[in-house]
Amino acid sequence: MTQGFSTINENKLHSSLKAYYAIQNQGKTEVFTEGYIYDIVADNGEIIEIQTKNLGKLLGKINDALSNNKKIRVVHPVILQNTILTTDKNGKLISKRKSPKKGNIYESLRELTGIYSILLKDNFTLELVFVNTIEHRVRTEDEVQSENKRRRHLKNWIKVNKELEEILYSKSLKNKNDYLDLLPKQLNTIFTCNEVKEGLKNEFKLPLSSQNKANLLLWLLKKMDLIEIKEKKGRAYLYKIKE
Repeated sequence: MTQGFSTINENKLHSSLKAYYAIQNQGKTEVFTEGYIYDIVADNGEIIEIQTKNLGKLLGKINDALSNNKKIRVVHPVILQNTILTTDKNGKLISKRKSPKKGNIYESLRELTGIYSILLKDNFTLELVFVNTIEHRVRTEDEVQSENKRRRHLKNWIKVNKELEEILYSKSLKNKNDYLDLLPKQLNTIFTCNEVKEGLKNEFKLPLSSQNKANLLLWLLKKMDLIEIKEKKGRAYLYKIKE
């Protein structure tokens, strides 16, 4: 039973976004071309891939499209608000509540580490679409492990699907300035990781979990050759934006 639930969970959000972007771009879905099945091929020939997680799995597919001079856009949802509906096995509602976790753009950083090598390539665009979702859970009689085996502690529910509630807005990332804009605006020319963390806290009012993304952000920007280490002072690295 859990195996079947897992499949539904992966498809609900993905299929809704695919339908939406196909309509918006007058595209055809599930198009087989040059050895791959693409989610959407738009009317203008642009390839659009919807990927809710594990962006790194698309790397080969993206590189092949780019090598064939195709424009490709990867759409990745960022969940700002998740409403959790819990029912019993017969579908009777037990509870409805909003998750206390609030999403933001920095939640996507770990996903980007898997595709950093193509983020600035010509003909590639990353589109982050900010959404609200509804997560459906079913109460179980016994405490169980999740399908992906990641629970440190067993729980008495399983997630059966996550569906799109609404699309709020989107943000396209394509060039170096788009990614450098993820840094706080009030940084000095030379800056440390702690200063980035403070900037994320003060400028964007981010929770501690997001502030802790500062190291990940600097790693990503360095891998993309957008910043460099100027020197090391004590235990802290001093960074600067590359000319």
